[in-house]
Amino acid sequence: MSSLRVLAVANQKGGVGKTTTAINLATALAAVGEEVIILDLDPQGNASTGLGVPPGAREGTTYDVLLGERSLADVLSPTSVPRLRVAPAGMELAGVDIDLLEDPKRHFRLRGALDDLEKAEPSVSYVLIDCPPSLGLLTVGAMTAADAVLIPLQCEFFALEGLSQIMRTIETVRTRLNPELELQGVVLTMYDRRNNLSADVEADVRAHLGDKVYRTAIPRNVRISEAPSHGKPALLYDLKCAGSQAYVQLASEVIGRERAA
Repeated sequence: MSSLRVLAVANQKGGVGKTTTAINLATALAAVGEEVIILDLDPQGNASTGLGVPPGAREGTTYDVLLGERSLADVLSPTSVPRLRVAPAGMELAGVDIDLLEDPKRHFRLRGALDDLEKAEPSVSYVLIDCPPSLGLLTVGAMTAADAVLIPLQCEFFALEGLSQIMRTIETVRTRLNPELELQGVVLTMYDRRNNLSADVEADVRAHLGDKVYRTAIPRNVRISEAPSHGKPALLYDLKCAGSQAYVQLASEVIGRERAA
């Protein structure tokens, strides 16, 4: 059995806290001693920037990896978090659907790159893939390469509609490309306890998915919003804030589920 676990952090909606969740969950996992890599698959490259790797410092990107021009190990950049590295992204990723259009194995390219990484760096225990806010080739390729999907879900009116769409995508990938794919869990983000809507969305999601919804909800938090502009995860920017503490609790739940799997 492989010791490397690959989690795709995915939601086709933008602005739901996907990148924030990937960065801070990865930081919390690294803080408890895991060797972690964030694989940035979003052409906006926000996970890379949020971990202190600006565009000018990205000598190689995940685009190069998908095109087979570089290995994942070659493009990894260190971050300010011990035991956490990032495979950065760039805007050229936006055209990868066209670049790989005629490749019949395009959905499996990332899986192959991760297999090579595991051989080259067997100490890595988690790879978190920050997917773009769409359900195109990049997200499907991430799910094809992943062991499980983690879905950040904003507490808003249209949340369930978007959730049903990504659940259908997971089922399609499981049927056609990756029969081992699981749902790791759904994390409620931007939760506002002063707002009845957050409680209503929570009740609806828990009614539909039961214990697949993490107990931890990530609150709306100014410090979480400020952290990326400083090139740091919220856990480094302000460990004591409510948002950081919620991500620490979420990491504990994720590890618990992984160990029970």
